[in-house]
Amino acid sequence: MSCSSSSGSEEDDEGFDAYRKGGYHAVRIGDQFAGGRYIAQRKLGWGQFSTVWLAYDTRTSNYVALKIQKSALQFAQAALHEIELLQAAADGDPENTKCVIRLIDDFKHAGPNGQHLCMVLEFLGDSLLRLIKYNRYKGMELSKVREICKCILTGLDYLHRELGMIHSDLKPENILLCSTIDPAKDPIRSGLTPILEKPEGNQNGTSTMNLIEKKLKRRAKKAAAKISGRRVSIVGLSETPKKNKRNLDGIDMRCKVVDFGNGCWADNKFAEEIQTRQYRAPEVILQSGYSYSVDMWSFACTAFELATGDMLFAPKEGNGYGEDEDHLALMMELLGKMPRKVRDQRITLTDTAT
Repeated sequence: MSCSSSSGSEEDDEGFDAYRKGGYHAVRIGDQFAGGRYIAQRKLGWGQFSTVWLAYDTRTSNYVALKIQKSALQFAQAALHEIELLQAAADGDPENTKCVIRLIDDFKHAGPNGQHLCMVLEFLGDSLLRLIKYNRYKGMELSKVREICKCILTGLDYLHRELGMIHSDLKPENILLCSTIDPAKDPIRSGLTPILEKPEGNQNGTSTMNLIEKKLKRRAKKAAAKISGRRVSIVGLSETPKKNKRNLDGIDMRCKVVDFGNGCWADNKFAEEIQTRQYRAPEVILQSGYSYSVDMWSFACTAFELATGDMLFAPKEGNGYGEDEDHLALMMELLGKMPRKVRDQRITLTDTAT
């Protein structure tokens, strides 16, 4: 999940069952947090560990992203780790110029499902993934790709060289534009009036019930679309012409690196398997040890995707081979044989383990 995006999650909702002891906190529009400082406005998205809400900061009169972690112990520990990394990034960048999302505040909130750790983050715009989709997977002008890459590299240089931190999950979803693609979705540019109290008629009902209703409507629409598609094929109507890419002029390409839930210190790694599959570096697949270069590999995959609209590597399982084998084969088809240093290191580690 893009943790402070205006666009929110692109998947189905998180489901009613997750709202239980140890799980999500049910939020209603107008709910207050941190002694009334933050007031929930609307839901932005959700992830495996948390939900994220647009909130109004009554102290600064700014909109912020409020990330509310699940209450179970393992989720609380993950939140503490993320807060540690985000706080270090904020402390080292008082001018907020390093293209890394800014942590504004953190606190605990008690609810029916337990105590939830909450993070208050600066409100940003759409993810690069949404930008790629908005452009209909056609690839962007290289001048715009360069603008985006400059921001990403500024952030990575800061994390690596100044903080000694590895992001570990860089991908288009985890890079957010500083503003929205559609100005109407930006609460500041659209002149949205903040909700400072619960709207009438919403006192007893939670937003989770609305989620279920919306989910059912989406499923009905998908089913109707499938039926409609079959009808089209039966009557033999002509295929819908492919759409051209959109005009991206006027969209601010400045962006920031976000979501440090999988981040780590370079000298204190806690996981061997990191990174989302399509952006995973070869040394991670081979379990030959990793460092800052894994983020650079993910950056290159992201830059390719921005420029072409296609993923650089999309491995699949097959008869007699798995995703790892296919992934490495795709890499070698494109780049040649794996460097001897990486192969030898893998052999040494395997011998030691056995």
